[in-house]
Parts: sequence; C-alpha cells; structure tokens
Amino acid sequence: MRRSQATDARKKDTREKIELGGLIAKAGLRYEKRALLLGLLIDASQRIKGDDAERARLTAIGAEAFGRDGE
Repeated sequence: MRRSQATDARKKDTREKIELGGLIAKAGLRYEKRALLLGLLIDASQRIKGDDAERARLTAIGAEAFGRDGE
C-alpha cells in the first residue's frame, strides 16, 4: 500500500523541523528562550535582505562551523 501524499508531506515537514532544531543546538543556543531565538532570526533576516556582504559573512561563519564537524 502506497503512503498518501499528505503523510509524505508531514514526514518531510517533521524532518525539516528536526534539522532546524539541530542548527539551534549546534549554534550553542539550545537553552535560550524561544522569544530570544525568534528575535535573533528576525533580526538576521532583516539584516541580510539586500546585503550580499552580510549574507556572505554569515554564510562563511556557518560553513566554518559545519567544517569543524569532522574534527
């Protein structure tokens, strides 16, 4: 029996949320209040709009953090 598209969509959504939560933990923010986390994300979203240099700077920081996974 084939799974329904709704079930597949829910599983994909759940997997994405788990991955996003993992990013919060990797950034060392696991124990911060949700309001603070949301504020950080909203602020970052506003700062990167139309600012390619800021987007590149933050991307480099993230890429470096991912690169340390193998250490």
